[in-house]
Amino acid sequence: MLNGLWLGFFVVAAVSALAQWLIGGNAGIFAAMVESIFAMAKLSVEVMVLLFGTLTLWLGFLKIAEKAGIVEWLAKALGPLFLRLMPEVPAGHPAIGLITLNFAANGLGLDNAATPIGLKAMKALQELNPSATVASNAQILFLVLNASSLTLLPVTIFMYRAQQGAPDPTLVFLPILLATSCSTLVGLLSVAFVQRLRLWDPVVLAYLIPGALVLGAFMALLATLSATALAGLSSILGNLTLFGLIIVFLVIGGLRKVKVYETFVEGAKEGFDVAKNLLPYLVAMLCAVGVLRASGALDFGLDGIRHLVEWAGWDTRFVDALPTAMVKPFSGSAARAMLIETMKTSGVDSFPALVAATVQGSTETTFYVLAVYFGAVGIQRARHAVGCALLAELAGVLGAIGVCYWFFG
Repeated sequence: MLNGLWLGFFVVAAVSALAQWLIGGNAGIFAAMVESIFAMAKLSVEVMVLLFGTLTLWLGFLKIAEKAGIVEWLAKALGPLFLRLMPEVPAGHPAIGLITLNFAANGLGLDNAATPIGLKAMKALQELNPSATVASNAQILFLVLNASSLTLLPVTIFMYRAQQGAPDPTLVFLPILLATSCSTLVGLLSVAFVQRLRLWDPVVLAYLIPGALVLGAFMALLATLSATALAGLSSILGNLTLFGLIIVFLVIGGLRKVKVYETFVEGAKEGFDVAKNLLPYLVAMLCAVGVLRASGALDFGLDGIRHLVEWAGWDTRFVDALPTAMVKPFSGSAARAMLIETMKTSGVDSFPALVAATVQGSTETTFYVLAVYFGAVGIQRARHAVGCALLAELAGVLGAIGVCYWFFG
């Protein structure tokens, strides 16, 4: 899938460049494309330097949380809920702890770190699966919730914005939180409908109702604020949550007699190993996206969509953010490349860049997740996983666009 997507970028760029040369007489188009390749290769290394630090930092703190028993406590706290949502998983099964740790990594926006943990969780669920090739209900729910991108603290999005010079990298904290809530809620409800899960079970309601009430009250409060106040609140909460989480991990780790420094270094080494493998993929995708933009093909496609949006009488500012939304289901690296390219082209705090960042933080690489997670355990029949995951993806994109008009429109 990624081979076809990457090759397609270059083929479309070549066709567009030939058309501009032979029909439009633009002989300089090829020089612009070659220049873009080298510029994007340089940008890849610059982004990678900060990515090394970000992943190393957060996997270090996550290791402290794990050894301090925070992850185990979360697993116990969520155990009654998982028993209702995944009735085929016995209480205390290792899969519950791995699922919790995976959600914690996803919640922190560490998608690259969450993947290896998620693979372990999927293999643990496969041990309970009576079929070797057909996805179980528990596996489907776990995958769809992964594909819904439950992101509570999108540190990698903050990192990309900081790298591009954003004066306040956490500006998109609240928009992402609200948009990812839309995608996760739709993903959960769609799976519950198909699997006939009893969401009205008293235990499930005891978890869901307080969360829904808090979110509803929070949104009601946000509705009373101006756009300037919303942006300011998002910044304050983003930075406060980020630093507060670090302090909680360290304090609890210290109280539990965890050697926090040595543990941090142990986890940071894992982060370094994860990060160093990403550079080739980042170079490949950023260069492909750069060529596509330089050839004029991307602008041509967006202009077509923009005309349709204008014809419908809608505002068109979100259109420049759509490349990130369109490639995100197929490739996280391509979506990252599109996001960075949008920030570089339109400005890091421009409306399209803010929408693209929110989309990136509230959606997931659906087909990639399906291929990797199910492929790792030999699942060939995904059943309703694809439909439910894509529905959650769509909800995340629409939610991101709507929330950004609310906050920044």
